[in-house]
Amino acid sequence: MSVEFVERKRWLFLGLPFTFTKYRIREDMITVSEGLLKTVENDCYMYKVQDVAHSASLMEKIFGLGTVICYTGDTTHPKLMLTHIKNSRTVKEFILKESEEARLKRRTVNMLDIGSDDIEDGEA
Repeated sequence: MSVEFVERKRWLFLGLPFTFTKYRIREDMITVSEGLLKTVENDCYMYKVQDVAHSASLMEKIFGLGTVICYTGDTTHPKLMLTHIKNSRTVKEFILKESEEARLKRRTVNMLDIGSDDIEDGEA
């Protein structure tokens, strides 16, 4: 089963989709398409997404919008922002789940060393 979200960047005022930015979020990739006369399309593979954050200002909350921030290892978008989109919490959860699965598939899971060598044997 293939799941895909297609969201548009919206005006903050009334949440109307009068911008020319479209976000396509699939199981393997996030695609940002911007522009009317000159369209620029940029992709980020899911396995490159390291962390995801969600924010919603008061105005975004009033109009049912939110912003999803993806911290990636991508060179063109190290901080990929999906701005003023509907279903932002659902999109955030989807990206978290799919990015973890993509890293496991590619065997690119990073393990963090949180300083365990500072603890001596027998101390907890």
